[in-house]
Amino acid sequence: MRHRTIGDLRVGAIGYGAMPLSIEGHPDERQAVATIHAALDAGVTLIDTADSYHVPGGEPGPGELLVARALSAYGGATDAVLVATKGGRGRTADGGWSVNGDPRHLKRAAEASSARLGGGAIGLYQLHKPDPAVPYAESLGALKELLAEGTILRAGISNVGTEQILLAREMMGERLVSVQNRYSPEVRDSEPELRLCAELGLAFLPWSPLGGISRSSLDGPSVPSATRPYAAFHAVARERGVSPQRVALAWLLAKSPTTVPIPGASRPATVTDSAAAADLELSADELASLDG
Repeated sequence: MRHRTIGDLRVGAIGYGAMPLSIEGHPDERQAVATIHAALDAGVTLIDTADSYHVPGGEPGPGELLVARALSAYGGATDAVLVATKGGRGRTADGGWSVNGDPRHLKRAAEASSARLGGGAIGLYQLHKPDPAVPYAESLGALKELLAEGTILRAGISNVGTEQILLAREMMGERLVSVQNRYSPEVRDSEPELRLCAELGLAFLPWSPLGGISRSSLDGPSVPSATRPYAAFHAVARERGVSPQRVALAWLLAKSPTTVPIPGASRPATVTDSAAAADLELSADELASLDG
C-alpha cells in the first residue's frame, strides 16, 4: 500500500474507521475482530475510533476496547499501527449525540481512553467536536496539557473550520497533526479546510468518505447506474472493473497529498476492497468527471 504521513509517522494511504464495530447494528465480536485483522492484512496502519462509539445507553469505550483486543490477537506485527481516538462527545439515551468540551472532562476522557487502549500514551488524540458552551481555546488547552504530560503523543481536531484549525496550530504547533472533517462525493463543503491542511502539512482525515455512493453496478443494482446520483463514480468503476467505493476513495486521495480517508466497514471483504483504493490511480480525465 502507498503511504501518507501524519505528523512524524508514515501510515497506509487508506485508514480504517472502526465506528461500525461498536454502535447500533454492530457485528458480533468474531466478525468485528476479523474485519480489523483484514484491514491490517491489507496494509492499513491507521485505525480510528472514539470513546463515544457505543450504543445508546451504553458505557463509553467499547470501540477502543475492541480495537485493543483485536490488535493483541493479531498474528502479525502491530508496531507500525497508529490508533487514533477521540474525546469530547457522548451518546444520549435516545440515540443522539452530545458534546462536552470542558477541559476537565477531556483530560479525564483521554486518561480513560489510554487505559482502555492498553495503558500507554495515545498515538493520536482528537477533539471530537467544538463545544459551543466552552471557548474553543480552553478545550484546546486541555489537549496541549495532555501533550505536555505525555498522555497523548499527537493531537488532532475534528468538525472544525479554518479559524479553528489556525488557532489549534498556533497553540500546539507541530504537535497538531490532523484534522478530521466530513468530506465525500456527497458532502464537499470542507474544501477550504482541506486546502488549508495541505498548506500547513496537516493530515486531512475525511470521515464518512463514501457518502453518496450506492451499491456498485457490479453487485447487481435494481436500476441502471446512470439514473442514480453520482453516476460518474459508477461509470469509472465499470470501466476499471472495480467498485464505485474504491473509485471514491481513490478520488479522495487525489484531492490532496495529505488526505488519508478512513472508511468504515463491518465485514472483511469490504475493508479489503477499500484498502485497495490506495493503489488505484485515476487519470486526469477521470478525476475531472468525478469533480463535475
